[in-house]
Amino acid sequence: MTEKIAVDDVGGSSGVSDSDAVGTGISERALLRKLDLRLLPAVGVLYLLSFLDRSNVGNARIEGLLADVHMTGNQYLTGLTLYFVGYVLFEIPCNIVLKRTTPRIWLPTLTIVWGIVATLTGIVHNLAGFLVSRFFLGTESGLFPGAVYYFSMWYKRRERQYRISLFFSAASLAGAFGGILAYGIGRMGGVVWENGWRWIFILEGILTVLVAAAAYGFIHNYPGTSKFLSDDERKFIHQRLAADSDATHDERFTWGAVVEALRDPNCWLYGLGFHTMSLPLYTLSLFLPTIISNLGYTAATAQLLTVPPYAFAFVTTIALAIISERLGQRAIFIGGSAIFAAIGYSILLGNTDPVSRPGVSYAGVFFSAGGIYPATALVLSWPAINVSGQTKRAIANAMQISIGNLGAVLGTQLYRATDGPRFIVGHSFALGYLLANAIVVTILGIRLKRENKRREGIVEEIKHVGEVADWRGDSDPRWRFEY
Repeated sequence: MTEKIAVDDVGGSSGVSDSDAVGTGISERALLRKLDLRLLPAVGVLYLLSFLDRSNVGNARIEGLLADVHMTGNQYLTGLTLYFVGYVLFEIPCNIVLKRTTPRIWLPTLTIVWGIVATLTGIVHNLAGFLVSRFFLGTESGLFPGAVYYFSMWYKRRERQYRISLFFSAASLAGAFGGILAYGIGRMGGVVWENGWRWIFILEGILTVLVAAAAYGFIHNYPGTSKFLSDDERKFIHQRLAADSDATHDERFTWGAVVEALRDPNCWLYGLGFHTMSLPLYTLSLFLPTIISNLGYTAATAQLLTVPPYAFAFVTTIALAIISERLGQRAIFIGGSAIFAAIGYSILLGNTDPVSRPGVSYAGVFFSAGGIYPATALVLSWPAINVSGQTKRAIANAMQISIGNLGAVLGTQLYRATDGPRFIVGHSFALGYLLANAIVVTILGIRLKRENKRREGIVEEIKHVGEVADWRGDSDPRWRFEY
């Protein structure tokens, strides 16, 4: 049983016995490691580029973007808001295209599209051009839900949270790389253009397009057609997914399932869980260079100083993903991370003279980044492992992203140029949202725990839901929630 425990501890419960694995001549632990090495870096690098291209506008701002494009601070904030309008509008069409094509075709193609938009942002000369580019950059919206769906075709239910968290950790890496790249590229001021911000968009956008073109060769489709698997491995993956997941059920769309999702308080709480994290997440990623530069640092120094907090966030995201998976706990780590980030914003608000004491505010940024990213990773993966029933899960995921993005839209309007260097309004909203997140996930965790206890008194848990012909989704008392 040593091998099965290892699989359960790092990456989720296997649900397939060691004897089954041995009987096929396949080590499940080795197979999972093989899948991780082939799949996670491939889609992770695309998400890194996605987050880099959506957040590098913050780096460009302190390199002269507003003056060169002749726009005010409030007009700049409008451009940030338009990104999320496009994000919401493009999300459903992008996911429809994914299901009608294949990951190997659609994910790189989608990346090329937004890479071209990101590149062209570097040559805009007026407000209209900036607003249009930010709107169409929202085509990135198809990547994250597409990747979550992609993982569901490879990994079992209790293996996905860990992988989704690892995938999301690319967002913090993007922040770290973005700061380093912006520092170097920003020094290209005087090459063609007076300021270097244009080169930030152009060079990073070109990088996205080049990597996406190469991705046609390293993104794999699904187990049945992937060449890096043997025939026995394909069969084994199909068997373990068929037993574990309702994805193999021939479930037809019904409005009843939609209504069930809309009436389920848990689905709304998943949405509120992300809503209360999306505001601090996007305000930090979009405004961190501005926050640091307002402490009295030059633009170049501020770019470099964004790197360490993001590197710290990457470490905390990975660490908490592993610990959360090993202990099988979600709410306590989401809420704990939110409180950790709230300490950071309390430090930022408490420093009444940040220019004289920049180190205090900079320390607060570490707390904020170190809590926001792991909490977001965990909360985004929660409905993927708890909602059963294909239609209901699709609606629940859509609800979470839609409700969550409302927080991001609000956040784009909070850090106004006249509010620096303390940014009391923005920091206060972020602090309030983080405390609200701790309350929301605590309520949700208690609800799920109580429901599990109630169901234990009715019937035993069943894990191989794919083998149940009359499966009713997560309303079935044999289903157990992760809390």
